[in-house]
Amino acid sequence: MEDLSGSARMHKVAMTNRRSCTIGGVKDVLSFDIHEILLETEQGMLMIKGDELHVSRLTLEKGEVDIDGRIDSLTYSDAGAVGRKGESLLTRLFR
Repeated sequence: MEDLSGSARMHKVAMTNRRSCTIGGVKDVLSFDIHEILLETEQGMLMIKGDELHVSRLTLEKGEVDIDGRIDSLTYSDAGAVGRKGESLLTRLFR
């Protein structure tokens, strides 16, 4: 089991009928548009794809994001790649 002590928050995803999603343990929102949202979470990069996507609530102090729209996929990148120093974000995303 992974140690969640310190400043790490628990990562949690709750989805209802593929139309709304609440995500906890979010460190940053890197980009978003109506077809794709890219988040940095405690468990790695999370790419959400769909249509008519909308970030309805963003609270980075609590690490929470609410998303509405048609959600087609949730894709995680390697969680270990997030913490590597000296690499750009684009390098980590396109491995």
